[in-house]
Amino acid sequence: MYRFKRIFLIVTDGLGIGEEPRTAEFGDKGANSMLHASEVLPLDIPNWTKLGITEVAKVAGHVARVKKPLAYVGKIYEMSNGKDTLTGHWEMMGVYTKVPNPQFIEHGFPKELVDKLSKEAFEGRKIIGNRHASGMQILEELGLQHIEKGDMIIYTSPDSTLQICGDEKTLGADKLNEYAKKARAICSANPKWNVARVISRPFIYENGKFIRTFNRHDYANKPTSHVILEDLQAKGIDTVAIGKIKDIFTGVGINTIYGPASDDENMDIAIDIAQSKSENQFVFVNLVQFDSHYGHRRDPLGYSENISRLDIKLGKLINALREDDLLLMTSDHGNDPTMFGNDHTREALPFTAFSKSFKKPHVIKEPLKGLGTVGNIVAKNFNVPLCETGEDIFEELK
Repeated sequence: MYRFKRIFLIVTDGLGIGEEPRTAEFGDKGANSMLHASEVLPLDIPNWTKLGITEVAKVAGHVARVKKPLAYVGKIYEMSNGKDTLTGHWEMMGVYTKVPNPQFIEHGFPKELVDKLSKEAFEGRKIIGNRHASGMQILEELGLQHIEKGDMIIYTSPDSTLQICGDEKTLGADKLNEYAKKARAICSANPKWNVARVISRPFIYENGKFIRTFNRHDYANKPTSHVILEDLQAKGIDTVAIGKIKDIFTGVGINTIYGPASDDENMDIAIDIAQSKSENQFVFVNLVQFDSHYGHRRDPLGYSENISRLDIKLGKLINALREDDLLLMTSDHGNDPTMFGNDHTREALPFTAFSKSFKKPHVIKEPLKGLGTVGNIVAKNFNVPLCETGEDIFEELK
């Protein structure tokens, strides 16, 4: 008999809450994603506030203390040497990243790799772009050339990625994914080229505007060591991946898959599951738009609005939870929408744990060491081995 029959883990991808001990080391001094977004547009987050988030995260305009938060809330300091999606999510499930994957920000991808991609992955198509850029910027510059001539756009983001753009109407999402899979194999075969993720970035061009669709796929490296998901699956726990989770873990340890969609849609799936009669289930949700749509694009207004929209869904999810359910929330890294450039930011990360069965929820005063702390709560509940990338606080959640 498990204490919690179902655990929902919501990852607010790219939502940080201020400096941590290594922030300056990563060049991110002064970053605070949530605070700076709230300074541009005040947050409307009554549900998350009641849980206690404003007791650990600075929010513009918030002055009143929440004397009795409904959840355990705290800050997490990441252990791994990175600030990207894979590093954060993998650490949650027990993988410590010592050496970050290669980046190609300064000079783009080497000619040898570009030539190999053109010949072996892209059916001889000419490659254009090949530099560090924002996704929308490179589409505005080269999207029409791709549509008219069939040339393939590649670029890299501030983390370890090879991104490939393709028009859904002229190239097709299936062909783009085929190219991305071949590119993944090529990169994985050479340590110097082995980026963490190869991303297919489908788009459409309508009424003079480029629109990136939700049919993207991330072809990530496989986790470099054992992950908690595998133990849960072996134990008979239904592991459910919503959003980018399947791509992040390359399907390892996952039973049920709901592909990438908007944050609202992904939360709706979680709410539907909560309203069902399922049991013995771990529901792992990634909310990507804080990162992809607002953080990288340096859009603090949209970032703030997305937090407030999340709060509406959060209220619905809380209402749907049973007494023996547990809700966990955290982030994988920061992405301050007011910082210079369009890189992720190394920040402290929020921790929220809520159950209707809790009797003494409170603010956790000392920062938690490692995102594996979240994974260990899941592992301890379902009686599988704990990981070394975090603390064990399960018995403290009462």
